[in-house]
Formats: sequence, structure tokens, C-alpha cells
Amino acid sequence: MNEVPGPPAAPPAAPAPAAGSTAAFARDETDAVRERYARRAAAVAADRYSLLASPAALREQQQRLRAMAALWRAHGWATLRDKALCEVGCGDGGNLADLLRLGAAPARLSGLELLPERAAAARAALPAAVRVVEGDALQADMAPGSQQAVLAFTVFSSLLDDTFQQRLAAAMWRWTAPGGGVLVYDFTVDNPRNRDVRGVPLARWRALFPQGRVQARRLTLAPPIARALEHRAPALLPLLEALPPLRTHLLAWITKPT
Repeated sequence: MNEVPGPPAAPPAAPAPAAGSTAAFARDETDAVRERYARRAAAVAADRYSLLASPAALREQQQRLRAMAALWRAHGWATLRDKALCEVGCGDGGNLADLLRLGAAPARLSGLELLPERAAAARAALPAAVRVVEGDALQADMAPGSQQAVLAFTVFSSLLDDTFQQRLAAAMWRWTAPGGGVLVYDFTVDNPRNRDVRGVPLARWRALFPQGRVQARRLTLAPPIARALEHRAPALLPLLEALPPLRTHLLAWITKPT
């Protein structure tokens, strides 16, 4: 007696990443970063970083822009027009807009952003030729050695796992062309009122990029002081900013040997 064949067996499902695997680890830390940014967005006033509403934020941005230009001039760059530049964690595109002001070509700019709403804001604010990619930077389709500079501003301080920091640093270094570099800006001290972030001191940058040559500048008046004075006594901001112990952030240009 012939048997009637049953329906074909379904193909086996792809196994979920095992607990403790590299994929599971990356997914867990990426999800944790999303949660940290969501808490921060809920807790921070909408105009805290507004260049129009906050004199302290405007001063910080202008100071950082001058320091970036100075570091790149010292590196021998007279123009950014011919440079491929990428920012990890580009947010709403403010730093990419600064690169355009410094002369970068839109078609040679790219931004990687984890959060969909921020990626959408960056696309809306920037020229269409600027490439904005949404998703985990560790999964980005970026060719090795394709970028003259890879930027990450206040990104590593939100990564609380050492291994995840190291993996991101390795990816950024891999994308960087010989003779180019990684540009990072972040605070160096812990914030006892915010457990979602931690400081990234100079020694940590050296450990994350051991093959690089690090040039660093200490910038940015401690934000709690700056916010307290920005409307009451703005004339004090440059005076206090001149005191190195009150500067809480580091701008580091880490060059890749040729």
C-alpha cells in the first residue's frame, strides 16, 4: 500500500545566539545603549544643547571646532574637501554640519547612528549627498582603510563594557586609512549623578588605540558650572574655562602610522 506523502518538512530555524556568544553580547550591549539614551532624553531639558538657547553650549561647540581645525592643520591638512570622513554616533547631524563648515565635501561624509529618530533628524538636516546609516556601528558596511578620519563624540562614555569599547575602537581603527586618524571627544571624569555614563581618561584612549599617536587637548568648562553661570554671569565662562582643572573633556586626534 502506497503512503500519501505528507507536507515537506520546514527548514530548521536558525539558532538564536547562545548566551555569552559574541553576537548575543553585542546585541545586549547595543540594547543597553538604546535604553541609556532613552533615559537621558527623558531627563534632559530639550534646550540644554541648543546653540541658540544655551550660551554655554554655543561656546563649547565653537571651542571644539577651533581645536579640531588646529589639530588638523598641525597634521598637515590644508583642506577637508578631498577627505573621506565618518562619524560614529552622529546624532541629529550637528557635528557633520560642522565638518561641512570646515570645508568637507557632502558626498565624502557619512554618519552612523543607532537610534532611528536621530538618524531621521540627521537626514532631514543635512544635504542629501551626506550618507547617514542607521543601525549598530559594529555591523556597518565600511571598507577597511576607506576613511581619512573617523569621529566619535561622547560615544565611548556611554559604553559601560570594556570589551564593547575595544570592539568599537578596533572597528574604527580598521576603517581608518594609514596617515589618517581617529578623532574623539569625551569627558574624562565620572558623573556620580548619572550611572549610565563613565569618564574616558587619556590613558584609556591610549589603551584602546595602542598603535596610534595621540595628540590631546583638554576642553570644555565643567557643564554643571557652565549651565549655572551661562545666564547669570556669562562673562565668567571664559575666565573659569582658562583653569585646566575645570575642563572636563578631552579632544584627542589619534593618527594611524603610514
